[in-house]
Amino acid sequence: MSDDLRALHEHLKATEELPVRPDASVWLGEAAAVAADVADGDAPPAVVVDRVGRVAELLAEVETTGNADADEHVRAAERIATRIVEG
Repeated sequence: MSDDLRALHEHLKATEELPVRPDASVWLGEAAAVAADVADGDAPPAVVVDRVGRVAELLAEVETTGNADADEHVRAAERIATRIVEG
């Protein structure tokens, strides 16, 4: 799971470097912060699932970032988050 956590964080962190719509930026910033909290893999599994579930909720608010590369990172992050939450 720790590889998935790092990948989730890296995909969200990558969106910080790209120009995105302001409304998407808010959701992405919060999702990246939550993902960073558990990226090291030290949290108990129940906490990780809860926090990554929150990341998935935040990402669901992003319809489009206005940037194709950022959209790809968001979709990858969504897939990883789903995999973690569904175990």
